[in-house]
Formats: sequence, structure tokens, C-alpha cells
Amino acid sequence: MQTTTVAVIGAGHAGIEAALASARMGVDTILFTMSLESIGNMPCNPSIGGTAKGHLVYEIDALGGEMGRAADAVTLQSRTLNLGKGAAVHSKRVQADRKRYHIYMKSVLERTANLRLIQAEITDLLTKDAIVCGVRTALGEEYACRSVVIAAGTYLESRIFVGGASQDSGPDGFLPSKGLSASLASLGIKLMRFKTGTPARINRRSIDFSLLELQPGEEDPLPYAADTQQDYMNGVEQLPCHILYTNAETHRIIRENLTRSAMYGGHIHGTGPRYCPSIEDKVVRFADKERHQLFLEPLGRETEELYLQGFSTSMPADVQQKMLKSLPGMANAEIMRYAYAIEYDCCDPTQLSATLEFREIKGLYGAGQFNGTSGYEEAAGQGLLAGINAALAAKGEEPLTLPRSGSYIGTLVDDLITKGTNEPYRMMTSRSEYRLLLRQDNADARLTPIGHRVGLIDDVHFAAFKEKQARIEAEISRLSTTFISPEKANRHLLEWGSTALSTGASLADLLRRPGISYTALKILDSDRPVLSRAEVQAVEVQIKYEGYISRQTGEVLRHIKLESRVLPDTLDYTQIKGLRIEAAQKLAKLRPATIGQASRISGVSPADISVLLIYLGLH
Repeated sequence: MQTTTVAVIGAGHAGIEAALASARMGVDTILFTMSLESIGNMPCNPSIGGTAKGHLVYEIDALGGEMGRAADAVTLQSRTLNLGKGAAVHSKRVQADRKRYHIYMKSVLERTANLRLIQAEITDLLTKDAIVCGVRTALGEEYACRSVVIAAGTYLESRIFVGGASQDSGPDGFLPSKGLSASLASLGIKLMRFKTGTPARINRRSIDFSLLELQPGEEDPLPYAADTQQDYMNGVEQLPCHILYTNAETHRIIRENLTRSAMYGGHIHGTGPRYCPSIEDKVVRFADKERHQLFLEPLGRETEELYLQGFSTSMPADVQQKMLKSLPGMANAEIMRYAYAIEYDCCDPTQLSATLEFREIKGLYGAGQFNGTSGYEEAAGQGLLAGINAALAAKGEEPLTLPRSGSYIGTLVDDLITKGTNEPYRMMTSRSEYRLLLRQDNADARLTPIGHRVGLIDDVHFAAFKEKQARIEAEISRLSTTFISPEKANRHLLEWGSTALSTGASLADLLRRPGISYTALKILDSDRPVLSRAEVQAVEVQIKYEGYISRQTGEVLRHIKLESRVLPDTLDYTQIKGLRIEAAQKLAKLRPATIGQASRISGVSPADISVLLIYLGLH
């Protein structure tokens, strides 16, 4: 029997981050993948980021993960979404080169110390007295280990559907995982059946782009990773995307063939993602809409394949052809890969603790779509946390938990373990009650000290981080104590559409005014220090939103009081008088670690929380 300390199952976005975190923390790690060619695969849209997802990528980088660096290195196009809204929802999104992303991640894994990369299918989890002790491969090899991170993606007993045709298959034609689901079920792990889907891929040469709306990238995009140079990002040759819309003919074809869809024909039994529905689901659910927006996006610099975002379907091949040719510019479209739906097993995440370890099986962690989520970014964030905790456990150190008030990763995990999910979970800014504090621009300020503490941010990068924070704080202080007279400011204020001053005002006061930016104020502030674009953004947001940030910080402090009130793991909720039966049952099943967690469980009311506080003498 071979040995390792941490075994990671699956080399998708969750498995990559888990394995890298564990190995970089000095722990002997093996990453198992069913195919070396599927490492870092993007079976759906090869994009990184988007609304709330961009926040996750910045957080992953701040903690010492790899996704942000990889995304920067393979960017095809960059855009910042929601710029017309407040800073809390500004979200970076890049179209990534799919093949180059795979090559980048495979190379990083191959060169990482303490990490072995092995192509093997894991079919059995080995335990003794509800403690993980190893894994077994389909070839019968056994590897002893102390911890296992399951990051199986959409491979567990997966099945592909195209109309009435179906076959056992993983995404993109890779082999499905057979046997591991049964092994997990035999250990008492509750599994669920989810589904997702993807659109057809189209040959660029067959499209009439003159009928489509051009969507260029943004100028001078900020990078995801702290150590990606701005000059590098400025030099990226961005490829265009295009916008088009469905029409009445598209909708007619879909409606007339609904019974041939795998989903509407009754072939699929798994639950699909609410926020990424198939095109037939959109046509049915939003019957009053005359058209739906689609995006035509490149898959790479060395391929002619294009991705039609928003047009995922499980229709049969002949219907897919008709649907596609009904779209503008697509009369002669050539399908290179047909769209499909995929069904797969995943776990009920309420079985996990905040460290992503299974409560009933010591040393077993779950991450990514195995935990019931959707999206590459959600997966990577979970994988990073699971890998960190597997390594900390191996080193005999205290585990890491991320509170929902401090990060989107923490919010994601808290939602999963306290509320569970009955559909593929997607992160959105609206899921966080503290989103003004959890912005893209301050992800490093929130999480880099944690990354340094666990050993994923080295001293050199941490020193650079502290210098950046010092420059930001110094500039905020300088703007708050530098005053401008009415005589100097009023002409410019009136030109900017702002009211004139009657007395002197600080530069910070002027910056708080609507429509006035830090860049604009340069005409009144010629002696300002040289800051990077990221530093300017941080300064501007902190000053403009100072009042709101202070108010939300107060809410966090009140929240922390509940989170600090620990619930004993041995507490018998059925014996607490005044606690409703439903609440007692939910609390007994989910075993929340704190009063704060208990308060977020569906079926536990504020009155139940009051009963708990009184019972524990914490009121």
C-alpha cells in the first residue's frame, strides 16, 4: 500500500485549489484525476468571474489560491460588470482561453513541491471507526492517507442527455466515475441528483458577424492577481464577443419540440440550476418575452470554436440545428459540438461543518459541485478552504473557518451548511447582507493576512500587501486633511455640475460628492502621490462610501456577538423546554456550531434563538 497525507479526488477547479493549498502548506499530497487531459477543464463557458463570481476570484487570490493568476495569464477579453451601479456589485469577468487554462494549471500542478499528480479513478473510500484511512482505485491500488478531499465535479455516476438519446458519460465525453457514489452511500453519506447543461459549439467561419452586435473588452483592465503586472494586462490583445437575440421563429421551434427535450420529455430527473436555465426553460417560464439575449464568445486564440452563452439545451440534434439557424447571422452555422444536459450525484452539504469536513466522518472533506454548487469560482473557493483545512489537520493546527461577514467564500459555505440547497447553488451579491464590506477592491485587505497566517502568502508578497495598504491609508488621511478654498474650487465644481463652496472643504469632502472622481480632482491636487489604479479605486470607494461602510461595520460587530456564542456539540435539543419541535429537529440534524449559524437555519425562528440563549445563560 502506498501512502500520502492528503488525497484529493478530482482535478477540476475545486481539486486544483485543494491540492495546491495542501502541498504549498508543506503537506504530502496526491491529486487523483480520471484523465490528465481533463485538468482544469471548462466544460461550460470558459469564463472566469462575473457578478459575485469575480469577488470570489479576488478572494481566492487574496488567500493564496491560483485561479486569479491563471485567469490573468489566459485572458481573451476582460470586462467589469455593473459599473452603472454601486461599488459593492462591480464584478470583473474575463473570457478565458480554455486550452491554455488547462495547460497552465497542469504545468503548475506538475511543478509543485509535495504534490503528486496521478491519473486514476478512485472507486472506494477506506475508513475505520468513521475515520478516513485511505482510498482505492479502479485498478485495486490502495493509498493510505489521513484526509481525503472529494472534488468530483459532475462526474459521479454522470449521464449525458441529447433529446431522447443518453449515455453514461462525464462532461465533454470524458468517462464517468463509477463506484465512488456507492462507496459514499455505504458510509451513510446522503447523495442528491442534480443536472446542468451547456450550449452547442459553433465554427467561426460559418457565422455572418455583420448581423451581430460587437461587444469589445474594456481598456486597461485590472488584473485578478496581486502579482500580475498592470503592464501585462494592458498589453493583452483582447478578442471581441458579440451579442444577438432569439426571435419568434426560435421560440416557435422550441415550443413545437418541447416533448423532445430531455428535460421536458421526462428523461432527466435531477434538479437543474435556477439561475442558468436552458433556452427551452426560458421560453416556457418567460412566455411573455419576445426575445432572449445571447452572447457569442471565443474559446481560445488557436481555435475557431465559439460558445453561444444563454443557449444551453437538451434538445435532439436535428432540433438544435433548426434552433440555431433561426438566429441572426446563423443561417449557415456549423455545429462542432452538440449541446447536452448532464445529470450527476452530489452530496447534501448540510452534512458538512464550516471547515467543509463531514461531521460524521473525520478526515473527509467535500468541495465544489460535489457540495451542490455550480460554477468554477464557487468550486475553487471551496477547494481552497477544504485543502487548507486538510493540511491544517495534518499539521495538528486549529482549523480555518471563514465567517460570512468577512468573505463571499464564507457566505457560500455558511449558506450550504445551514440552509442546504435543493438546486445547484450559485453565488450572487444579493446573498450577502454585508456586500458593501465584501467588495472586489478590498478582498486583499480582508483575506491576505489569513493567507499569510496559514502559509499560502509568502513574506515577500505579504510585505508588498502591507505597503499597498499603508499607501491607501496614507492617501485617505491626506485627502481628509487637505483643504481647498472656494476661490480655487468653485469654477471646477460648477463645470462638473456640482454646487459651489461657501467655505473651504477637504478633498475628501469633494470626492464624496456625486459625479466627482479621484481622477477629476487632480486639477485641484497637483502634488498628489503616485498610486496604482487598484489603490486609487480602493481610496475612492472607501471615502465615497464611508458612512455606509461604518453602518455596516456596526452590523457586523453585532453579528459577531452571535457567532461567538458557541453551541455545545453534545447539546440535546429535544430536552430544551420552549423550543419548537421543528426547530429542535433541525438543530439536532444540522448541529450548528454557534448561535449565529443556528439563527440562519430554515425553520429556526427568532423565538427559538431566544429560548436557546436563555437555556445557555447567554441572554
